[in-house]
Amino acid sequence: MTTRAPVVVSCGEPAGVGLEIAHKAFEALRGEVPMVLLADRRHVSGPVVEVASVGDVTGDEAALPLLHHRFAGDAVAGQPDPRNAQGVIDVIAHGVDLVTSGAASALCTLPIHKKALKDGADFAYPGHTEYLAALAGVERVVMMLACPELRVVPVTIHIGLADVPGALTPALLEDTLRITEAALKRDFGIAEPRLAVAGLNPHAGEGGAMGTEEITMIAPLLERLSESGMRLSGPMSADTMFHAQARAGYDAAVCMYHDQALIPIKTIDFAGGVNVTLGLPFIRTSPDHGTAFDIAGKGVADPTSTIAALRMAWDMAGKRG
Repeated sequence: MTTRAPVVVSCGEPAGVGLEIAHKAFEALRGEVPMVLLADRRHVSGPVVEVASVGDVTGDEAALPLLHHRFAGDAVAGQPDPRNAQGVIDVIAHGVDLVTSGAASALCTLPIHKKALKDGADFAYPGHTEYLAALAGVERVVMMLACPELRVVPVTIHIGLADVPGALTPALLEDTLRITEAALKRDFGIAEPRLAVAGLNPHAGEGGAMGTEEITMIAPLLERLSESGMRLSGPMSADTMFHAQARAGYDAAVCMYHDQALIPIKTIDFAGGVNVTLGLPFIRTSPDHGTAFDIAGKGVADPTSTIAALRMAWDMAGKRG
């Protein structure tokens, strides 16, 4: 087993499917990706090997390594307990401490339940990504969804469609493109990343007949950045960007809003997509699904996305060195 530090896994909402899929992922990746779970031992039903520190993980454990973190409440499948909210938050922060100190090589976060965090601990952030950015002291990060066939980046994320044109500024688009390019170089080993950039409007505005943002903002920005050496294509009509032949021409697609990016990747690989946060000083991946309270505790949760997230975190850590 490599001497590289393990991936630390934050347990997320203990009433969801996270702890179940952590065990399944460990079994699938045993001997390939060393990992350690941050969780309350009382919440974990499967076999574990408790460790006193991340440094005790060898990668050869017979059961999932666990670093115990005491929570205030019990865990009942499908029933989030607000008493556990602060524990969920603290485990994320602990994971960040471990990866920034070098004790862990990457952080993989299991799903949280935002309402439970707000109800139990007045959680002030929209989600994982914003909290991680705050912990890291980073003003702007980028969300990427990735699978073997496609990487997509939405410039605007969790806002109403009517609000997208106002939020889509040249500064935001430029930052997104630069952060994406830098991450593809550093964490994915792509020396000269090729970015395909979607237009905002149908048919990329069709020369202004269906909207003018492509003419007034997107195209001039892409031209300026291309002159500085970035490899950019666009603005492109989003409805022709995602078939197999088109995907072969770029390393990531940068889209203007949430569904424009997420519909194609979830169509191509619904179970195996990985959420990656770009622009952090450490590696963070996550499965691309939620807590799934409706199936929690039933033993049927699909670990495919978590397996992919752990494998990608490990590969990215290797690229970053």
